Amino acid sequence: MTTITGWRVTSGTTEGPVLKLSEPVSFWGGIGPDGRIIDVHHPQHGAEVTGRILVMRSGRGSSSGTYVLAELLRLGIAPAGIVLTEPDGIIATGALVAAELYDVHMPIVTVSEQDYALIEDGIAVAIAMDGDDAILTLD
Repeated sequence: MTTITGWRVTSGTTEGPVLKLSEPVSFWGGIGPDGRIIDVHHPQHGAEVTGRILVMRSGRGSSSGTYVLAELLRLGIAPAGIVLTEPDGIIATGALVAAELYDVHMPIVTVSEQDYALIEDGIAVAIAMDGDDAILTLD
């Protein structure tokens, strides 16, 4: 078991299997209504994000992604949490809107590049908060 300390972007606790993306995905046009990656140009096209800890270095554009992420959260088909190496305002806003409007919370955290390398696709990760710190426990 490995523990990583990162930074809280949004609050919440969660756990689930990791889906580590080789490239960022846009929530606008990249994630479909079934919770799968629908961007045909994405290397992990068809992968399911629902209930997974989505791990990617950064977000990928479109301010409309805020709305899409909030709706995925409302519908219960969003990732369980998101781990990034740099904060993303579009993704954070989507989670904050869902928390405010629907009382659905999804933790978003950032980690260092060094710690990012420790997170492998398919492993189980638990995310908890301690103040502004995010504690990730990797199985």
